[in-house]
Amino acid sequence: METIYALSTAAGRAGIAVLRLSGPHVREAVLALTGEEPGPAREARLSRFRDPQTQAPLDRGLLLFFEGPASFTGEDVAEFHIHGGRAVVAAMLRALSALPGLRAARPGEFTRRAFENGKLDLTEVEGLADLIDAETEAQRIQALLQMEGALGRLYEGWRARLIKALAYAEAEIDFPDEDVPGGLTRKLLPEIEALAAEIAAHLDDGRKGERLRDGVEVAIIGPPNAGKSSLLNRLAGREAAIVSEEAGTTRDVLEVRLDLGGVPVTLADTAGLREAAGAIEREGVRRALARAEAADLRLVITAPGAGGDFSLAREGDIRIVNKLDLGGEVPPGVLGVSALTGQGLDLLEAVLRERVGAAYEAQEHPMITRARHREGLGDCAASLARAGEALKAERAAELVAEDLRLAARALGRITGRVDVEDLLDVIFRDFCIGK
Repeated sequence: METIYALSTAAGRAGIAVLRLSGPHVREAVLALTGEEPGPAREARLSRFRDPQTQAPLDRGLLLFFEGPASFTGEDVAEFHIHGGRAVVAAMLRALSALPGLRAARPGEFTRRAFENGKLDLTEVEGLADLIDAETEAQRIQALLQMEGALGRLYEGWRARLIKALAYAEAEIDFPDEDVPGGLTRKLLPEIEALAAEIAAHLDDGRKGERLRDGVEVAIIGPPNAGKSSLLNRLAGREAAIVSEEAGTTRDVLEVRLDLGGVPVTLADTAGLREAAGAIEREGVRRALARAEAADLRLVITAPGAGGDFSLAREGDIRIVNKLDLGGEVPPGVLGVSALTGQGLDLLEAVLRERVGAAYEAQEHPMITRARHREGLGDCAASLARAGEALKAERAAELVAEDLRLAARALGRITGRVDVEDLLDVIFRDFCIGK
């Protein structure tokens, strides 16, 4: 296997840059660049890095060595902590590229090797990616929980219980003449029902984990000249949208990203909803309605003299009367604001934080964060339902075993650890010891 290397910190000028190597030729690479053996593992050492061909000095920095398998990838790993100037980084990369057995890593290849060497499961890999991309506190908490294995442990725990149930079913099928208690398969129903209930409760989460990871979609809708763009600018804290007294200024959907109580929010300003005067405005209205329909939360806004009402509002929408600076009544259950003066904005922001935070705050227990998790859990639940029906109908044990096997494989696909040897281990432990 080749040894790979890459810049692990962001490209560009910085105080410090980190180059990482992983593979069988790490020790030779360290010796070539420093003239010394890597030294004790996990100890930082000040080293002078030189060009292996010319011996010209390249930089002076810290060398760290991690001996496999006790490393991130499970292989020998070295890190060069060097100065972050572009010229320094380029010179070090050129030196590494000239060494035999080394090549530049492909995107994600260090993490892929960690997975292949059993250091991370697929959910932990995804958690690591989410942690790097986290924009808010709630996203960070959720990603860290997943990266540290909480989701993987939950699914592997369910899979272990399924494998044990499958082992009992297989024992009744494969060892009819052995000293195995009869009716083992019929005794599996309580465990299958318990597992099915736990998985169903996990699935019935309102997609909170996915929404927290991707962000909550909030759409501002209303008639022209209601002050939608002005409100967006106020909430964003910058002039993100063009504001004009001319109706129909906003033709397309304009987005800004906010952090509300640790939850990422995409706030969308949409075209004014009215009978469109032309093809472009009709398309803007169509997009506005589509975005409003797909949004997790909607701000329905009108204003005195804007010609609009709350007929577009549905249950759960936040109703807003804008332009309080012009006077006018605020109906009960409606928030009154002035995007021009800022009146009422504190209350609106508090309501938004409460609505978004209560629904999507990070949980102490692991949540589903991706569609593939939900798909695998759905497949598992369907297989468990068939197994339960087969047991109640006293069908052949082979049918029960097949559905249990499919359920276990569905969970194994989520973590990336589908292994028939697990089944053999359970059968050996439960039925062969002492015989």
